[in-house]
Amino acid sequence: MDGEVPVNLKKVLVLAGVALVLFLLITRPEESASAVQTALGWLREGAESIITFVRSLFGTATPIS
Repeated sequence: MDGEVPVNLKKVLVLAGVALVLFLLITRPEESASAVQTALGWLREGAESIITFVRSLFGTATPIS
């Protein structure tokens, strides 16, 4: 069992994660929405950076607005 996690532990951890997310959504909906918006903003900025990199790599760099 080198580095293997028992399946039951994985299920417990997944269920605990889902329970935590549901708890936060129910008890703190505004803070949860803000956290999701922040995470989506990070993903958007990362995607824009990758697009800018690829465009500059191929000589078609134009700023994204």
